[in-house]
Amino acid sequence: MSIAYLDGSYMPIEQAKISPMDRGFLFGDGIYEVVPSYAGKMVGFGPHIARMQNGLAAVGIKLDWSEDNWAELCNRLINENGAGNLGIYLHVSRGADSKRFHAFPDNIAPTVFAYAFEIAPPPVADKALAKAYKVSTTRDLRWERCHIKSTALLGNVLHFQHGYERGHDETLLFNANNELTEASACNAFIVKDGKVITPPLDNQLLPGITRHILLDVLRRDGSIAVEERSVSMDEVLNADEVWITSSSKEVAPVTQIDGKAVGNGEVGEVWLAAQTLYSAGKFDY
Repeated sequence: MSIAYLDGSYMPIEQAKISPMDRGFLFGDGIYEVVPSYAGKMVGFGPHIARMQNGLAAVGIKLDWSEDNWAELCNRLINENGAGNLGIYLHVSRGADSKRFHAFPDNIAPTVFAYAFEIAPPPVADKALAKAYKVSTTRDLRWERCHIKSTALLGNVLHFQHGYERGHDETLLFNANNELTEASACNAFIVKDGKVITPPLDNQLLPGITRHILLDVLRRDGSIAVEERSVSMDEVLNADEVWITSSSKEVAPVTQIDGKAVGNGEVGEVWLAAQTLYSAGKFDY
């Protein structure tokens, strides 16, 4: 039985209830994060909480919580739920009003919900053990504020379903200029001639925490060149390697796009080096 947190109380998740008038339920009016943890150690806790605070500020949700408040909550959920391989889901909605009205209501308290769930063991830097991902491609039809980690994820869900219905693991998204943005639930990278390339941060993509950690550890190490710039669809389709990154997948190699092999169709050597560096440094953030 999972122990959850809701508005100041810890309880079995089956007992956690919110009002149907909660704006998170009615409008997707909220911000969320998912922090992975392994044997009680969280990955990227500081950057995750900073992104959540930025998201709350961007949509005008006022919650007087510090990083220490979030750390206390996360650590208690880890301890209450067995301290194994756990994802910690953090969710703040604007709160429940007495009526359904689009404008932000005054004088309501945000709803704060969190729970822990079991996740797979962390990926290891071993080409023989790596899960090779197959992905689809499609035009990015989501809103123009994808840098905000909103709970209103219907656009992402529809894009993920596009690939899922085709037997694929993810969907790579391209804007009207045929430039890579990200995937439905991941950031995206290509490798060409030994260089790691990823789209720059803007309103078209989420500032992923795994993306942030990966770029930082690669730059600190210095053995692999890194570039942030626009990436065309043609570059993606002709890349030597393609990766997708997320807190749960870490650095995941893509070996097939729309049924066609990426590079030689195998997990690449640059991926092996990058995952090795990521695994060594991920708990430093």
